[in-house]
Amino acid sequence: MHERLEKLTAVCMMKQINLNGLTVFAAAAKYGNLQRAAETLNLSRGAVSQRIKALEIELGTVLLERQARGVSLTPAGARWKTAVDEALAVLETAIADIEDGEDHMTLHLGSSTAAKWLMPRIERLEAQFPKLSFGTEVHDRMLARSLGRNEIAIWPGKVPDQNPVHQCRTLTEIRLVAVCSPDFMCPDRPMELGTLLALPLLQDAHGRWERLIEETGHTAHRRLRNFDRSALALDAAIQGHGVAMAPSYMIEGDLRAGRLVELWVDPDPPQQRLFVSWSAEHIRQHNVGRVVDWITSQFERDQPDA
Repeated sequence: MHERLEKLTAVCMMKQINLNGLTVFAAAAKYGNLQRAAETLNLSRGAVSQRIKALEIELGTVLLERQARGVSLTPAGARWKTAVDEALAVLETAIADIEDGEDHMTLHLGSSTAAKWLMPRIERLEAQFPKLSFGTEVHDRMLARSLGRNEIAIWPGKVPDQNPVHQCRTLTEIRLVAVCSPDFMCPDRPMELGTLLALPLLQDAHGRWERLIEETGHTAHRRLRNFDRSALALDAAIQGHGVAMAPSYMIEGDLRAGRLVELWVDPDPPQQRLFVSWSAEHIRQHNVGRVVDWITSQFERDQPDA
């Protein structure tokens, strides 16, 4: 069937045949009646007759014989009907696959954002969009390629997404906060930076503690405990192993639940923001805007003054 479709497509391109004419011909051949085809296609009988005549001229052969009570296929018309019916069936299947794809959304984000921000909200997201299915793909860095249809990316940066085929929206400023378990033995909070740096420090792959120590000229009194993910450092803090530093949006749920307490907030203006991006090129993304609005609303709700 696909070979027939390829041949038909090649002939249409070579002869510059209007594909609308093929659709009209298929309807007329199916019903054997121009008026019935016209009603099905929401066209006038004259328009159907004209398009079929134009198609016959383009092909250089007669496809239908006009009779008193309808039309019948010529031998050439019968061959074309088989090819056109198969081609249209392939196209209908492809369209159905696209429409089915509307039910699936892929979220691209960092592993710690997935673990500490998305996962606590995943049931809420699914309840908000019960007809959609969601998949996640975690990455160590922002995607190099352009986003496809029904793909959304959440990623930190100093400037908005620079990809010209993407739309982008700011979700929140990335404010760094030092946190620990409420059961962790430490002086009263909030505390001075020098006092904070004397505690066991849990560092992720971003190296925020090392950078802070270097920039402020302080000295760490203990050896840093290193983790390759912010989520792992935060889990270690929840278990009472020390103090972790992470973006505030990752810890708001743990703060509200009492699993973590805030010790120190970076006084410097935020250097990065968290953005959400999606493709501006792809049509038929009926649900992307709704999901982006929902994601945005979650960050607005989590603002301190909300």
